[in-house]
Amino acid sequence: MKVLLLNGSRREKGCTYTALSIVAEALGKHGIDTEIIHALPTDDAVSEVAEKLKTADGVVFGSPVYWASPSGEMLYFLDRLAGKAGALLAHKAGACVTSARRAGTTATLDVLNKYVAYHQMVGVNANYWPMVHGSTPDDVRRDEEGVQIMRTLGENMAWVLQCLEAGKKAGIEPPAAEKKVFTNFIR
Repeated sequence: MKVLLLNGSRREKGCTYTALSIVAEALGKHGIDTEIIHALPTDDAVSEVAEKLKTADGVVFGSPVYWASPSGEMLYFLDRLAGKAGALLAHKAGACVTSARRAGTTATLDVLNKYVAYHQMVGVNANYWPMVHGSTPDDVRRDEEGVQIMRTLGENMAWVLQCLEAGKKAGIEPPAAEKKVFTNFIR
C-alpha cells in the first residue's frame, strides 16, 4: 500500500512538512509506503501526482494557514489536480493536515476537506482536528498534542487502508459511479 502526502507549503521542509512526516512515520510502522511531495503550483507537478494517483491507496492534503485559508499554491494545485485526475481520488483514503502559528486552522481544514468529500474519498480523522502549531519545525515537534494528533491520524489511516484492502480481498467492490447530475436553480 502507498500513501501520497501533498505538502502545499511554500517552504519545502517547514512546519507542514514536519506534520506530514509524523503521519508518514506512523504509516511506515504498518509497512505502508509513503511519499511526501512538495505540491508546487505547476502543471508538471500536477501531472506527476496525477500519474502517481493511479497506484496510490491514500492521500493526505497538507497546507499551512495563509490568511485563514490554505496556501494559494495548494489551492491552485488541488484545483488543477481535481480537473486532471479527480476521478482517481474516488474511494481512496483521504485526510487533511494544517499548520499555523496560531489561528485559521479550522477554516483551512474546512476548505481542504471539501476536496476529500467531493471526490468520494474515504475520510480519515484523528482524535482532534488534524493541526499543529508553531513558527518553525522545532516548534511543531514541541507541540505535544499536535504531534500526537498526527500520529493518531497516521494510525487511523493505516487501519482504514487495511480495512479497505481486506474488503477488496473479500470481493467487496466500491459502488459504481453514477453520471453526475448538475442542477441549475435558475428558471
